[in-house]
Amino acid sequence: MRAFGRRYLVPFHPKRVPHHFTDVLIIGGGLAGLRAALAIDPKLQTLVITKLALQQSNSQYAQGGIAGVMDPEDNFANHVADTIRAGGDLCDEAIVELVVREAPRRIQELIGWGARFDLESGSLALGREGGHSHDRIVHALGDATGREVMRAVIEKTAGLRNVDNWSDTFTLDLLTHEGVVRGALVWNLKHGKTLVWAKQTILCTGGAGQLYRETTNPDVATGDGHAMAYRAGAELRDMEFMQFHPTVLYIAGSSRNLITEAMRGEGAYLVDRAGKRFMFEYDERGELAPRDVVSQSIVLQMEKTRHPNVYLDLSHLDAERVRKRFPGIAACCAEFGIDITRDRIPVRPGAHYMMGGVTVDDHGRTTLPGLWAAGEVTSSGLHGANRLASNSLLEGLVFGAHAGEGASAAALQIDDDFRVPLIENAPQEQAADLLDIVDIRNSLKSLMWHSVGVRRELAGLSDAEETIGRWCGYVLNRQLTTSAGWELQNMLTIARLMVDAALRRQESRGTHLRLDFPELDNAHWRKHIVFQREG
Repeated sequence: MRAFGRRYLVPFHPKRVPHHFTDVLIIGGGLAGLRAALAIDPKLQTLVITKLALQQSNSQYAQGGIAGVMDPEDNFANHVADTIRAGGDLCDEAIVELVVREAPRRIQELIGWGARFDLESGSLALGREGGHSHDRIVHALGDATGREVMRAVIEKTAGLRNVDNWSDTFTLDLLTHEGVVRGALVWNLKHGKTLVWAKQTILCTGGAGQLYRETTNPDVATGDGHAMAYRAGAELRDMEFMQFHPTVLYIAGSSRNLITEAMRGEGAYLVDRAGKRFMFEYDERGELAPRDVVSQSIVLQMEKTRHPNVYLDLSHLDAERVRKRFPGIAACCAEFGIDITRDRIPVRPGAHYMMGGVTVDDHGRTTLPGLWAAGEVTSSGLHGANRLASNSLLEGLVFGAHAGEGASAAALQIDDDFRVPLIENAPQEQAADLLDIVDIRNSLKSLMWHSVGVRRELAGLSDAEETIGRWCGYVLNRQLTTSAGWELQNMLTIARLMVDAALRRQESRGTHLRLDFPELDNAHWRKHIVFQREG
């Protein structure tokens, strides 16, 4: 793709900023990043950099659980088939097979590190979510799996003498020299800009849900890793595929809290404003259809009933079991006067998970030498056009381990006296007018929600392309000085790629629903759309 924006966000000169040296640099401290850290050879010094604290990642907020074949009544072939079916015929079958077969081992690994999953009669309690043919979701603390898993992994990582963590540190850009990634340029309040040199770098920065007005993602999910990888010349693919979670709490004044799919797995109904259960009108699997189907069905039902949301109804289920299974959601809803055992929960879709990202192979290797990646920042081939529920933490575990192992082996082959290249980015004359960064960000989020959301068509996408292109024209060429500005530049970069990909894919597949091309078209579009920055 023809380059837009500048190669580096900010000016820097190697004689005017501090330098830090490490063997392996991991950007991002969610589950994928910390699992990668645990796979690094103890002889190698490892630095994990996080934008905020370790706890502020999508991994921390995962409610549902981790999918894995843990029941004798289930088998790998079932899990593989469910994943591929949900993925809109765009999954890499070899990758799906690899991940599914590793799942039980990775779950047992977490148990060995102290993760306390919920039990039933002394065995792992297994739930079911949309798109799954069997009970295979291990979960913890009822509806707080991510929090428990991250607790265990953070404690395990903290015991490693070769792993350091810089929190509250913004990674601005990957450093490249002669096509090889050599580390990253970072910024924090203590040191300002710092050049971090590494023998190998692993990107685990998570997703981009903050591009949308309605999202389950924390504030940090601004697509930073996607954008810095694109600027560095890495290949990105499948950028049109953003998954919208069907059930996000929709109350004025409330943050958009995720209402886990496990509720529907336990038997909750989706009903409209009249109390009508509607999902079987759209899919024979009802509430347990995959997320893309349920989200699109909810939007249609909202239109039919001229109501801003639908409702989750658990009133027919055992109240004590509901409270025990979903304590976090019960407490959240209670703050707004909703008793989830009796009252309907108002929900609507919200941006949840980015399937598109940096292209990686089965080892987590990207198209740039020296750069590895794992987790939501990647396009590994596991999810295709729509992620199967509870396969995300699983992917982070598997590819975090693979990327860590690969980067570790590669770093061990490089001598400590490797030369530091002279990389600099000159300052430029600044525009006189100030940008209202908050206004542009809010406008972008609203535009993406309305024009590149659950349902898309040519007119809206074309309008988004023109508007975002105009914003890119006067925002991306500036050298801004705050994290809010850098986040906006990253968001605009990724939004432009997403809109371009959505315009190109003239069919409907998985999470990408084109009203003007409503049919699946395997003859022309069973393929990936790939972006790589030229120059």
